[in-house]
Amino acid sequence: MTPTIARWIDGSVCALAEALHSKLGNLSIEQQAKLEKSTAEKEAKAEKKADAALKKKMASQVSIKRIERNKCKCVMAIHGLEAFDVDLKKAAKFLVQKYATGASVTKNAQGQDEIVVQGDVSEEVLELVQGGKGVFAGVLAANVEVVEEKERKGTE
Repeated sequence: MTPTIARWIDGSVCALAEALHSKLGNLSIEQQAKLEKSTAEKEAKAEKKADAALKKKMASQVSIKRIERNKCKCVMAIHGLEAFDVDLKKAAKFLVQKYATGASVTKNAQGQDEIVVQGDVSEEVLELVQGGKGVFAGVLAANVEVVEEKERKGTE
């Protein structure tokens, strides 16, 4: 940022603060009470919203599903990470680099985004997600489960 832009921003912020202060000084007692009440209501609403988001996060589950495709081949599907604000594309790229496998973000049958990883790295991914490091920061270890699913013949 250039010095002229910084001076302009400082001047604009000061002018806005002075204008706001002068408007607050000209308010009557009733208007000030009304303003304080509306501000308190907005704060309470924001607090309720944050509490609801926290409850949703606590109730969310991350499932790591191992799906056997052929006799020896399997893939893993990880879904439920979007509830913990994990960027799925970054997570897929991280898994590709970490385990040298193929990974992509796809939609499952329910219409939810999931990460599909080639190969059986479910135990390693479980440790990584429960560790909560890197792109998986914020995921609660207690909310992670591993599911094993075998496909039947003729379903492909």
